[in-house]
Amino acid sequence: MIKVVGIGLNGKESLTTKIQTMVDQANLLMGSDRHLSYFSDHPGDKVIISNFFEDIKTLQQIKSYHESIVILVSGDPLFFGLGRLLLEQFDVEDLEFYPHVSSIQLGFSRVKIPWHDAKIISGHGRHLDELISSLQQGKEKIAILTDSKNNPQAIANVFLSLKIPINYDIWVCENLGNTDEKVNCFTPQVLANLTSYQFSTLNIVILLRTNNINLSENEFNNLPIFGIEDHYFLSFKDRPGLMTKREIRMIILGELSLKLPEIIWDIGAGTGSVSIEIARLCPNSQVYAIEKTAMGINLINKNCQRFQVNNITSIQTQAPNKLQTLPNPNRIFIGGSGGNLIDILDICQEKLVEDGITIIALATLENLVRCLDWIDKNNWNYQLLNLNISRSLSITNLTRLSPLNPVFLVKIFRNK
Repeated sequence: MIKVVGIGLNGKESLTTKIQTMVDQANLLMGSDRHLSYFSDHPGDKVIISNFFEDIKTLQQIKSYHESIVILVSGDPLFFGLGRLLLEQFDVEDLEFYPHVSSIQLGFSRVKIPWHDAKIISGHGRHLDELISSLQQGKEKIAILTDSKNNPQAIANVFLSLKIPINYDIWVCENLGNTDEKVNCFTPQVLANLTSYQFSTLNIVILLRTNNINLSENEFNNLPIFGIEDHYFLSFKDRPGLMTKREIRMIILGELSLKLPEIIWDIGAGTGSVSIEIARLCPNSQVYAIEKTAMGINLINKNCQRFQVNNITSIQTQAPNKLQTLPNPNRIFIGGSGGNLIDILDICQEKLVEDGITIIALATLENLVRCLDWIDKNNWNYQLLNLNISRSLSITNLTRLSPLNPVFLVKIFRNK
């Protein structure tokens, strides 16, 4: 029988009397150099595990010569630990597991946050694709087991590279359970620039999503005239990516050919990002943000408060409902149609002023075909843009491209 024993950074003190007796009675003790150092006076044979597969081959050859074998590991051997690999090499009947508290458990206990609903990711010798996906989904709690490459600063840089419309506090927990334990909270910006500080190699990172509503005075004063970074907008907690991205937004603003003053409709406004960019650029224009969901209207109103704009009227309705009651628009942006694209276009055709412009953002080929068919039947002019944009993404000391979802932009205007 091979007994796999989890141990903490305080060595023998982390073990119960029963398990410590089990370790003391083993005639073969295996583990890392650090684990074996806790038992320097152990009378049995010791084998340092430095190359797992080579050392396990040795164990398979000699295990029949030892009555009691103990393998020392960190924390819980079945939680991103050696246990999984041992189960691949030995029969289940040959193994017994005695877990200690995992570093993730300790980390969340220090931060004082429940962790049953956290996303746990291992960064040991792996790409951070799972972390990227979790951040893009806006997971509320994310814990990462780090290594020398996927360290706290690298994780902060990945987050900043994504430019997602949510914020996180980043907790770095070092040497958990030891006398030199440290637990500190950083903003991603501060952590990414903390290059002069070397974190302990034994650390985990916990990301906790924050819900700050108000921009600081410095943040507000440093906003660009247009092209606001996505992460400044409040967004849907469960779908933070559901907004018109900055690069797409900037092209839309250019294609709308905005003038002063005008009436602008933003149909399917979502978080209000396009409406807010227009309202800031054109403070004397009136923007109508039409959104079908109460959650979206709530976000639009909060973002209006956040960016201190007062020329947006938010309207909760399923377009084309209520469009007939609005003032005739000079410009229309359709970011979402809820399946009613043709009915919406019919109303827009009736209400749009003579020299008006409509921009339609489409994500599917089917809707593009419907739109072009409507344009042909109603004798409008159009221009079509196919936008395929990628952003650079920092992965440790390398850079790769992360694509945004492709978008078709259809610009329609009357024949003259």
